[in-house]
Amino acid sequence: MSDAALPTVAEVRAAAEAVKEALDRHLAAVERRTGDEDPDVYAAFNELAAAAEEYDELLYDRYDEVTPFEIPAPEDGVPYTGPAEPAAFSVLIRRDYAVVEPPRLIAQAERVAAHDREAELDHDGGTAGALGVLFGEYEPDEIASRYKEFGLEEGDSTLWIAASEEAAEPGEWLNSPFGHTDPEDVMHRFDVSSVFDEETDEFGEVEDEVEDEGADEGETAWPGLTPA
Repeated sequence: MSDAALPTVAEVRAAAEAVKEALDRHLAAVERRTGDEDPDVYAAFNELAAAAEEYDELLYDRYDEVTPFEIPAPEDGVPYTGPAEPAAFSVLIRRDYAVVEPPRLIAQAERVAAHDREAELDHDGGTAGALGVLFGEYEPDEIASRYKEFGLEEGDSTLWIAASEEAAEPGEWLNSPFGHTDPEDVMHRFDVSSVFDEETDEFGEVEDEVEDEGADEGETAWPGLTPA
């Protein structure tokens, strides 16, 4: 970075003062909080995080130094800024599946269609038609618990709980059911993915290697490692 692009000493000092002020506001909000999810505490936390990040960047750009602290971001990277007392909420769920045994899937749909006159295997009786029959007969939760019976394999899944100021009118969002969710309105989310298992397995392998090295050399193995 050229000297001309460097932040000025005054800018760095102003950023440091902003952190001090944000610390004071955060402490004051914590001292007067009314519960575990007090909106003033959340707001003060976000302001402190933003001020600290700005100071850290300017300090590094000007002096090639960093701060000794880091304020963690939420797991999904987007802080909640929705209402503290939502009048309504939406549950958005995505579950991915792979069709690993098409004949089994189609056979299950044919079995349903044989006992239900309203169930028709359209789309030439292929997997697309079979899915229409099965999801018309079974609740999604039942299919999730019996997916192997239908020749399916689970993929990633996520569930979001998004707050809103008021309940939607009937039919209001049917044309675009997932297009109006603001990530900042998501109060809670629950993710399931095999990638989390893989990360755990990799860590376990590292720990085993460390313990083996200590045993081979007759030394005390390192204590159990804690993943970052």
